Amino acid sequence: MRSRPLLFTATVSGLLALLSITLILSIILGARDVSLINVYRALLTNIVNDQTLVIREIRLPRELAALFVGAALAVAGAIMQGMTRNPLADPGLLGLTAGANLGLALVMAFAGQLSFMITIIACFVGAAVGAGLVFGIGSMKKGGLSPVRLVLAGSAVSAFLYAISEGVAINFKVVKNVSMWTSGGFVGSSWNQLSLLIPIVVVGITLAILFSKQVTILSLSEDVASGLGLNTLLSKAILFVLVTMLAGVSVALAGNFVFVGLMIPHVARRLVGTDYTRIIPVSAILGAIFMLGADTIARVINAPFETSVVAIVAILGIPFFLFIVNRGGRTV
Repeated sequence: MRSRPLLFTATVSGLLALLSITLILSIILGARDVSLINVYRALLTNIVNDQTLVIREIRLPRELAALFVGAALAVAGAIMQGMTRNPLADPGLLGLTAGANLGLALVMAFAGQLSFMITIIACFVGAAVGAGLVFGIGSMKKGGLSPVRLVLAGSAVSAFLYAISEGVAINFKVVKNVSMWTSGGFVGSSWNQLSLLIPIVVVGITLAILFSKQVTILSLSEDVASGLGLNTLLSKAILFVLVTMLAGVSVALAGNFVFVGLMIPHVARRLVGTDYTRIIPVSAILGAIFMLGADTIARVINAPFETSVVAIVAILGIPFFLFIVNRGGRTV
């Protein structure tokens, strides 16, 4: 059932307000709490003190990285679920992050020190290879891509690619570098990295919204999509590139996150219905809120020490995954 336009506008407005509050709280809270007045000074004035420096150089870039990575992974998951009609689709479960991890390991092994742009390109290529293997293997058997077959292929390919990346890292003695990069987290996020990350994510999400009608049509069935005159091959190719772009840049900055792209689209469907012209923008906002919240919890739950953000996401994601499987893939 479609939400009415007024209700959809109210939902988006409420979520944007919640996103703003979450962002401010994520900047204030941490091993060393900062005052709200210093948040104002850091963002809107040129005043310099210890707290404004912490906000400008550490907290703000870190939380912006969490915001955009969360939005990117959520939108990538929404596209994958619509395009494949698979309620269990997620970039981390279907080989994209494992492929990006392998691309990163290979570049670190053979190129040593590398720029963030090279890292992004390596993750793009790796994510495309990983997803290509999963979809190729999942399509080999007669009957095409079933949700269960796709998840099984994703699990097998992901395990295989992670094994190769670990072998490469051990053989070329870059285990520490690869592990630190791919363990997942936003520590050390810089403005230079954000200057590359943000434009890619903004372009990717904008294009995803522009192609959201095609995702809605593909989510019905191949026959319906063809009957409505949709070029399914071209549409899937474009959407595949968008998913690869969003997942690749996320892994390049923050490492391997699983379940974000699985959970958030289900929640978005619960809020706004099955139309992807609404699911995709709402997923972007919800993904940003979720990742900001997870990163904040990771920083404060055992302060002054940090808990892994990946662990926080997994604690929420694994029960959700099992719950969706138990419901036969139906939206929560």
